[in-house]
Amino acid sequence: MKWNRRIRNTAAVSAISLPLLLSGCGMFGGNSSAQIDPPPADVETQMLEGGGSVKQTSFMTEEALSTVYLENEYGKLAPVALHLPEGEASMKLNRMLELLVQDGSYAGLLPAGFNGVLPAGSEIKAVTVKKDEKLAVVEFNKAFAGYDAADERKILEAVTWTLTGTPDVEKVQLWMEGEKLNEMPVNGTPLDRPLSRSFGINLELNAESGLSQTSPVIVYFSAATPDGVQYFVPVTRFVPAGNDRVKAALGELLKGPQKNDGLERVVTDNTKLDNVEVSKDGIVTVSLQDDMFEAGEKLPAQMMQSLVLTVTENADDSKVRIWLNGQKEVVGMDNQTYSEPVMRPETINEIPL
Repeated sequence: MKWNRRIRNTAAVSAISLPLLLSGCGMFGGNSSAQIDPPPADVETQMLEGGGSVKQTSFMTEEALSTVYLENEYGKLAPVALHLPEGEASMKLNRMLELLVQDGSYAGLLPAGFNGVLPAGSEIKAVTVKKDEKLAVVEFNKAFAGYDAADERKILEAVTWTLTGTPDVEKVQLWMEGEKLNEMPVNGTPLDRPLSRSFGINLELNAESGLSQTSPVIVYFSAATPDGVQYFVPVTRFVPAGNDRVKAALGELLKGPQKNDGLERVVTDNTKLDNVEVSKDGIVTVSLQDDMFEAGEKLPAQMMQSLVLTVTENADDSKVRIWLNGQKEVVGMDNQTYSEPVMRPETINEIPL
């Protein structure tokens, strides 16, 4: 086992487990551990071999779980799978958005280190879904306008990504006190057309970014709660227009996160992208090279899961398989076989309260 201590601690030991769907076989998943500080060598060895007693978090999919986008302690939005408060099924989307209200009725249901981004006092007066358009129309009260200008985009991202995570919604339109919003009330972000996930999330821009000549890609890095539970965070980066989206996204994943933003690397410094192939039936094969791993060694689950999330976010309705160093038998430390096609998990980041 030759990989470095940082990846060993973050990508292997602290990885959460996702219920990835194996093509043709149904759901599979399991628990893996979360730890902040490097454990003693003997304990570390036990954990890497599947033993040891450490914090665990399960990501088994169940209907009672719904994913909402909350702000973490570094100001990033992250998907968090929660059990919704009880209520009528027809009001499910209302309750999901109510979880986003700062100091709201459901603030106690959020994990430590996470907060909603809707201004305190916001009320979700109605959420109407036009199924033929896959459009959710959301009406807020006047308190919705009580936010700082710097938070405007984050509010739009959180509402859009929360609602579009449900099967019947691909676009979102905002109203306030009976009137359609053509722009946001504080900083004037245009709302002349419905919002979709193409709006992006956690945008990372730099001085060299010429948006007219670029295309967005979504990349999943890792972060940790104050209690040391690892979870995934999507960020939007901009790559030269015309590039293959999956290859470009994986290239950004290999570059790693920006400094001082609370995100962690999910691959080693030696990981290289060898090739990406897409079959006629939509299977994306990702071939990697990394001399930090020995033949037959189980790979960090966090690394494997972030690859699956990144590929499937940038290639709709795709299945993913991962090959490493020419080996076509790749197993993660979560005991999942990633060399067989897997689908995107239905639920991620179920974080204990």
